[in-house]
Amino acid sequence: MSSSPIDAAASQALLITRTKSHHAPSHSATSVPSGRAAAKRIGAAAVALCARLVVLLLIGGFLCATLVRYSPGYGVSEEELDSRLNAESREALKAQNNDGGLLNFYVGYWNRLLHGDLGTARSLQAPVTELIRQRSPETLTSAATGVLIGWGLGLPLAIAAVMTRSAAIKLSANLLASSMLCIPAGVLALLCILWQVPGRLVLGLVVLPKVFEYSRKLLARSAAMPHVITATAKGVTPTRILLRHIIAPALPQLIALGGISISLVFAAAIPVEVVCDIPGLGQLAWNAALGRDLNLLVIITLMLTAITLLANSVADLFGGRKPLEAA
Repeated sequence: MSSSPIDAAASQALLITRTKSHHAPSHSATSVPSGRAAAKRIGAAAVALCARLVVLLLIGGFLCATLVRYSPGYGVSEEELDSRLNAESREALKAQNNDGGLLNFYVGYWNRLLHGDLGTARSLQAPVTELIRQRSPETLTSAATGVLIGWGLGLPLAIAAVMTRSAAIKLSANLLASSMLCIPAGVLALLCILWQVPGRLVLGLVVLPKVFEYSRKLLARSAAMPHVITATAKGVTPTRILLRHIIAPALPQLIALGGISISLVFAAAIPVEVVCDIPGLGQLAWNAALGRDLNLLVIITLMLTAITLLANSVADLFGGRKPLEAA
């Protein structure tokens, strides 16, 4: 009994399918190397992050120590200006304030730091560890409040400026962000004192214009892509377009912007805490600079540098550097 052409074609197709399935690599076999490669990439990125953090901390601490060490009036205490002191007393005070040079100070400082000894703040006559422990919660609270306020106002304003067709809303959002960008943080802190509002609000107003400007550009660029225009023409709801087609492609860049906003908050914390009398690390750094307290100033600089680098590096690691067009 002869087979029909349809049966012959079906048998041949079945044979080809079995041959391909036999020679094709299994999914589990290919997923293991890809998982290992991803783990290696993450491990290499983490090692590079730690190495960069250590190098930049060493350079930043050394530069800070150099600037303070060679600033006018360093090593001279107010007690030396007392006319009632004799020459021997003045020499004893100079010997007490002498740190043996910049290189000796820096090497000895890192030697003590590796053993867990942060030293004593000369200007406040208190252990540096205790001062950091007391002041850190205030600054961390201020920074968290500033980031939340800045993103809570800046991102909705950027979304409104991109999604709305009202020229009045776009103009109002741009004027608000531009005015906040032009006013220094110290002036905003003085206005908070005059209006009797919390000084931590200033940190949010410092972050707001940066978040608004960059978010608006990212979202506008994403909204002009062809797939968004196609989704709009097909009648997709505005909420779905915003979340899946506009914000999602720009998410890596928004995460990187979050790391930058943390740096802005800590930079603005010094004048805000000084003007508003908030007992945080910013005020402590200002007092250390006025008192030429090199030991305290270097450790605060290292802490703020580490926090800034860590925030930016984590944002780069999780946000990625993928361009917007590839999303």
